[in-house]
Amino acid sequence: MESSSPATVSADHGPGPTPADLLRRLRARGAGDPVTHVERVPARAGVPAPWPSWAPAELRAAFTRRGVVAPWQHQAQAATLAYDGEHVVIATGTASGKSLAYQLPALATVLADPRATVLYLAPTKALAADQLRAVAALELEGVRPACYDGDTPRAEREWIRRHSRFVLTNPDMLHHGILPGHAQWSGFLRRLAYVVIDECHTYRGVFGSHVAHVLRRLRRQCARFGATPVFVLASATSGDPATAAGRLTGLPVTAVTEDASPRGGVTFALWEPPLLPPDSGAAPPDSSSVPGQAAGDHDDLRQVRRSALRETADLLADTVAEGVRTLAFVRSRKGAEVVAANARRSLDDAVPGLGDRVAAYRGGYLREERRELERALLHGDLLGLASTNALELGVDLVGLDAVLICGYPGTRASLWQQAGRAGRSGQEALAVLVARDDPLDTYLVHHPEAIFGAPVEATVLDPANRYVLAPQLACAAVEAPLTPADLVLFGDGAKEAVDELVAAGALRQRPTGWYWRHRERPEVDLRGEGGAPVCVVESATGRLLGTVDGGSSHFLLHPGAVYLHQGVSYVVDELDLADGCALVHVEEPDWSTHARDVTDLSVVSVRSYVDAGPVGMFLGEVDVTSQVVSYQRRRIATGEVIDTRPLDLPARELRTVAVWFTLSPQSLALAGVQSADVPGALHAAEHAAIGLLPLMATCDRWDIGGLSTAVHADTEAPTVFVYDGHPGGAGFAERAYGTASAWLRATRDAIAECGCETGCPSCVQSPKCGNGNNPLSKPDAIRVLDVVLANLPE
Repeated sequence: MESSSPATVSADHGPGPTPADLLRRLRARGAGDPVTHVERVPARAGVPAPWPSWAPAELRAAFTRRGVVAPWQHQAQAATLAYDGEHVVIATGTASGKSLAYQLPALATVLADPRATVLYLAPTKALAADQLRAVAALELEGVRPACYDGDTPRAEREWIRRHSRFVLTNPDMLHHGILPGHAQWSGFLRRLAYVVIDECHTYRGVFGSHVAHVLRRLRRQCARFGATPVFVLASATSGDPATAAGRLTGLPVTAVTEDASPRGGVTFALWEPPLLPPDSGAAPPDSSSVPGQAAGDHDDLRQVRRSALRETADLLADTVAEGVRTLAFVRSRKGAEVVAANARRSLDDAVPGLGDRVAAYRGGYLREERRELERALLHGDLLGLASTNALELGVDLVGLDAVLICGYPGTRASLWQQAGRAGRSGQEALAVLVARDDPLDTYLVHHPEAIFGAPVEATVLDPANRYVLAPQLACAAVEAPLTPADLVLFGDGAKEAVDELVAAGALRQRPTGWYWRHRERPEVDLRGEGGAPVCVVESATGRLLGTVDGGSSHFLLHPGAVYLHQGVSYVVDELDLADGCALVHVEEPDWSTHARDVTDLSVVSVRSYVDAGPVGMFLGEVDVTSQVVSYQRRRIATGEVIDTRPLDLPARELRTVAVWFTLSPQSLALAGVQSADVPGALHAAEHAAIGLLPLMATCDRWDIGGLSTAVHADTEAPTVFVYDGHPGGAGFAERAYGTASAWLRATRDAIAECGCETGCPSCVQSPKCGNGNNPLSKPDAIRVLDVVLANLPE
């Protein structure tokens, strides 16, 4: 990184380098060219439209004061549909002004009807807070917008229920607070005119299925009070948004997808970190990027790629030194901390104090920390921010020049959403995807047509998932007894789920409906994260540092784990799962920790299968049992394994949906796979298949798991399983089953095209393998997939 003077990086710096010049400088800083492809996304002129005739002059004047002279065509179209009473989803690109499309009809109605109310739902608190600032800045009399979430002081909540007419919240608070307290909210719900669902493409998988039923519960309560609100949804560009929005709300929804907003040009580079010299003593690639999960043993590798985390940290430092305001997206909380810490260190080495212009941002921070970081970035006190996808969504980060994306985020929708954070107000922007040493990332940077020539995925959710439907019906029954009409509202499988709840003693059937039998409410986790958050508390002071979701606590907060918070390192002394608390102390060890788990799987039922001679392809339900059993300590400088320490943590059980294929031993022998090599062949194929599934489904490899075995007790054959990592399934395994030929063809090609000899993280090694990536056989994995593809129908 070149040094720079403080003037170069001041908040009010003049025009910096163009995106093309900046990319040229970044490419020139090392030996060889890490860029595999540069895509030029051209600028686009906007198509304005007149203000709708129904928009009151007061509202038009308020928007004009905020710099909105006239709406764009897609904004006016969506707003008019909503004002006329149609449920509508606007699915256009980042920074296309989707918020105006719902603010215009909602605020026009609130101004015209002094009793009307609006409910706004966002997937994150940061986005709701940003929208609150936007609505409040219009200074419209009588609207009284307010955020109502877990951070809202108790003293303010009663005032909001009674007086706010534009309430901004999230699905979690709607589920845990507003709907259970519907009697206190009756005045608000009785007058509810609009429900705004922002960034609705994020409601996918199990989370999306839960939110779909929370919205049905909301519609049910509104109907009881005589209200039928209009639903307005905003989404990033996605495949078939009308169908996805209809599945989410249970209503017919009209889609507006033609983006008429102006857009600055984007220079989009695909960046593959270089190979390290064989004797560099390199740490395992991206071991830090996967919090607490085993990155596998790399001692037998002759060459590895430079970590995407280190590469992103250097790029972030370089762009900040150039005076370029930059946001780096990192896939994990720990990874965001690592990138920010390394960038700060590099900048301070060049100009002492310059590292203060870089920070980390992630979930788990306290509210005050998050708000201060958002303010500092908006005001230019910070020039660089390493963030998880907490800032992917529509928070208005004006003035960003560049976005670095550390690892493919799992879907093309997320990739474009993150890239779109830069280049607001028609500015030219630079976006760089830094590939991790991972089969999918490697495939994408060498097959740019899979990014730039492919449509954006459709959002996958399944409201009929009985592991979602039954608990949500229980919640609805607590709020008011269920009736036959309600079962129609909740859709397919509702009657069967109610019968199961009756049989289990949770509901009692009476002539007037089904009644909840227990005193306490059912505990339902919308996000499927494995339980309540675990608080991280500093032992010496009692200070709350942050939280970790229950599903990750075994990996991140086991005794002895290293936990990072804003660049400060802590070591966990104790994990109390019963009380949801981890006690930590400050320590700067020269080692990192990596938890390891073991998994067992049994087949419960088969939903569908294809008999392809020596090959069988199946879809069905499975039971998965997993347990974190130990952790490794590794030297930070070299990746050397210091030791492996046992852990005594409870096992976790999961019933979910899996896709699996079997092969006959004879077909493997004919393909040249020796009996002793079958476990390594299947294991390698499993890893690569998991890595490539996000090409086909709206998931990433952390949403799914896998298991392979030379002889499985239930199939009595060599078998590879890939399963959804959520109770009841999330739709990903079903998508894999439906596109099996294309999915496994891409998997086979990714392995075969990799330049390594025996297997590496770019093809068959997995960063989350509980067996230390052993055994693995790359050439035999290709033979296994050749057998499957030769027999499986297209």
